[in-house]
Amino acid sequence: MSRTLIIVRGHVKFSITVSLSVVNMYNLIHTMRRRLKELKPSKAIKSMPSELSPKSNQDVGQAGYAPQRETRSQRHRREWLNVYLFLVVIIALFGLAYLFRQFVFQQYQVDGSSMLPTLQNGNRLIVWELPRTWARITGHPYVPKRGDIVIFTEHNLYGAGSNTSEQLIKRVIGLPGDRVVVKNGVVTIYNKKHPNGFDPDRTLPYGKAIGTTPDDASWTIKPGQIFVCGDNRTNSLDSRIFGPVSVNDIIGQLVVRITPVNEIEKF
Repeated sequence: MSRTLIIVRGHVKFSITVSLSVVNMYNLIHTMRRRLKELKPSKAIKSMPSELSPKSNQDVGQAGYAPQRETRSQRHRREWLNVYLFLVVIIALFGLAYLFRQFVFQQYQVDGSSMLPTLQNGNRLIVWELPRTWARITGHPYVPKRGDIVIFTEHNLYGAGSNTSEQLIKRVIGLPGDRVVVKNGVVTIYNKKHPNGFDPDRTLPYGKAIGTTPDDASWTIKPGQIFVCGDNRTNSLDSRIFGPVSVNDIIGQLVVRITPVNEIEKF
């Protein structure tokens, strides 16, 4: 069976401390700009007309003001503050870009065939991680919609007790409170809204790509769990093997395929 792994470059746990450091950086930039303004010479100082030469009096004009020269130490401090402020801004931009990449969007590459024909081996994807990040901050579970394609970490890839973890990409079939039944090649979902059951593969738009689903079993999806399957049902290692997936193990939702270029698609 194909497991369709996801290759990702770098993934760290969310840290509120990192976000606070960006706020501190912004406050530092604001303070440095204020200090820089204070170092600039005043536009004018009042002068005593009796102490000025006729030429100086002509330059000063009727207002009786003359420009103040900037001292060498002031100019030197201002130049270094400019350099320091520039470096702070660059570091802040890199920090924001890092946070954006780690906790908002992430690029992945498909490795496997379990999502055929929807996704092919080698496809590069953009995954939307913000809902999951926000769920971690607020402490509320992130539950995707039925039919969404999600990336998650499975800790018991080959069944209970296997202790083999991989990042996988599958489609959400069952949600908390559902009873998922696979029989005679058909998936049927039973819940309060559909007590007589319905076939998600035939009622949702993605079903055009789905064939028969081999198995003869049923699962009850508990709160905080989802049931996932690969689109290539005859060759997919999914919840039919390792069971429902915890929503806490979801990394994000597929939003765009970016390569190959001629197959760019929004999901």
